[in-house]
Formats: sequence, C-alpha cells, structure tokens
Amino acid sequence: MLVLLAAIFVVHIATCVMLFVSTIANVWVVANSMNSSVGLWKNCTSGDCVGLTYGGEGAIKAVQAFMILSIIFSVISLLTFVFQLFTLEKGNRFFLTGATMLVCWLCILIGASIYTNRYANRDISSGGQHHGYSFILTWICFCFSFVVGVLYLVLRKK
Repeated sequence: MLVLLAAIFVVHIATCVMLFVSTIANVWVVANSMNSSVGLWKNCTSGDCVGLTYGGEGAIKAVQAFMILSIIFSVISLLTFVFQLFTLEKGNRFFLTGATMLVCWLCILIGASIYTNRYANRDISSGGQHHGYSFILTWICFCFSFVVGVLYLVLRKK
C-alpha cells in the first residue's frame, strides 16, 4: 500500500511539473522551415519572441486561463493529499483530493481541446509544421491527471 501511495504521489508531482512546463514553454506548434514556434504566450522566430496578437479572438485567452486553472487545481490537489495523508482516519478515502484532481483533468481537457480545435489542426494542415512538446505534454498530463484522480477516489488510507 505504501508503494502505491508513493507511486501515485510521484506521478502527481510529475504531472504538476509537466503542466508548468507545457503552459510556460512556447512550443505548442513548431514550423520546420522558419525555425519558429508558437505557444500560449509568445510567437518565437529564430530566437526573437514577440507577444501574440489576439485579433479579437478570445480562444487563446480561454486556453491560457484553463491551463493556469489546471496548474492551480493540480497543486491544490497535491497539498490536499499531503494534508489528508496525515489527518484522515484509517479506512477513509481521499475524496477531496480525487475530486480536485478530476477538476484539474477537466480544465486540461477544455484548454487542450480549445487549442486543438482553433489552432493546432489549422496550423498543422498548412504543411511544414508539427506539434511541439508542450502540446504533447499537455495531453500526457490529461491522461495522468485522470488516472491519478480516479486512483485517489478509489484509494483507502490503511
């Protein structure tokens, strides 16, 4: 049981770190020909980064907001787990931790889905571009946060 708790805790920390990296890094879509990349915050070409122009479209702001919310809920869930680990009575489940992690999962789902619908598919179809590591990390975090959230809901303190 202790090994399972430790494994879940390690995966949870890895998810938090990957969420930070994927949100902060500006490598969601990469263009091979021009050595440029686009992220949630900046458009970088040959090492020169400029802020994104929104053009009246709020979709990128929604993605930014949901990714920040996912980080917040992931960290809150981690702190809640540590708190419940020391205060929860034996035999009880980590419901609050699991519910918070599933809210994080939902925020990742919404943010990544909006980005995929509005930006990633359109940019990739134009040719010479591919998904960057931030985009891929986000979908990995989506899977990890769901698994960790469900495991927290099922897990009992022994």
